[in-house]
Amino acid sequence: MSVKHRVFEDFAADYDLWFNDHTEVYLAQLRLLGRAIPSSGLGLEVGVGSGRFAAQLGIRCGIDPSSPLAKMAKSRGVEVVIGVGEHLPYRSGSFDHAVMMTVICFLDDMHGVLLEVFRVLAPSGIIVLGFIERDGEIFRHYYAEPEKGRFLRHARFYSTDEVIQELREAGFSIVEVTAREHGFCILTGKKKISRIP
Repeated sequence: MSVKHRVFEDFAADYDLWFNDHTEVYLAQLRLLGRAIPSSGLGLEVGVGSGRFAAQLGIRCGIDPSSPLAKMAKSRGVEVVIGVGEHLPYRSGSFDHAVMMTVICFLDDMHGVLLEVFRVLAPSGIIVLGFIERDGEIFRHYYAEPEKGRFLRHARFYSTDEVIQELREAGFSIVEVTAREHGFCILTGKKKISRIP
């Protein structure tokens, strides 16, 4: 297990409690995500963590490599599988939408994960990706904070243009910024299958 994954095992409770101590930030991110997520259909959160977002947004399924965080998500009513985004244990076309909330910065292979998300989405399925922009206000503020910094120091941050490019390379179309506040960005993309003439 890599150092960046180990920190979520060892400090799972601290990670989850951060949201209690920063309710305003959590609620703002929840609001922005909620606007981008389709109101119906079966959803999956990749990197579900403690289930703070999935439970509030009606996302039934989640996957995460951290056992302690997965237990917290289950206690919040999310159906969780222990696993990684590079190898999603679901059939192709299983979900109508997929959410990734501040998870891309911790991935070893973002492209591989996005390809897997594309695979498990149904035709016209939507990906909703929330992330902290490199050098944005949130990055600068929380990177220095001891509790959040414990996690973020192991992260790799991206610009919005870099993430848009990754989504397009994974096959997503109609990729757009749906919200941006203080260095927190939400992108959506659609799984569009071209018809063979």
